Amino acid sequence: MPTSKATPTFRDLLRDPTLMLAFGFGSGLSPKAPGTAGSLLAIALYPLLATLPANTYWVILGITIIVGIAVCGRAADKLGVHDHGGIVLDEIAGVWVTMSTFPATWPWLVAGFVLFRIFDIWKPWPIRLLDRRVHGGLGIMLDDLLAGGLAWLLLFMAREVLG
Repeated sequence: MPTSKATPTFRDLLRDPTLMLAFGFGSGLSPKAPGTAGSLLAIALYPLLATLPANTYWVILGITIIVGIAVCGRAADKLGVHDHGGIVLDEIAGVWVTMSTFPATWPWLVAGFVLFRIFDIWKPWPIRLLDRRVHGGLGIMLDDLLAGGLAWLLLFMAREVLG
């Protein structure tokens, strides 16, 4: 097991299902921009999810969020770092919130990805406030879920304006 503040190896992920999930099946091991790598994984998986009935999609998203709170919290504890950069299950859930009601076409995928990453990195109010005050697995997940919600709102407004 990695020591405190150490980034695990892929071998560590293979030995620990919690880390494997938290690190987005290895996408969080990207040496540069692991959050972007996790977001790209979510975008790559979205076309498959978008083929599901809406109720099934929402159940999968809900399970991802609930399991993500526990998994991200445990992974942070194991690594000794709150919201280690390689923990990307929160980005995956956030992207799926962003894309939840949009088609899996290139314009929507690109727009959703870009908007989510902007809000996830920028963390405008109230995201920044909650990111600082809410800890544990819920804190890790919450800022990305809110970033996803804001990105969704902008996409929704664009769709309404553009028809």
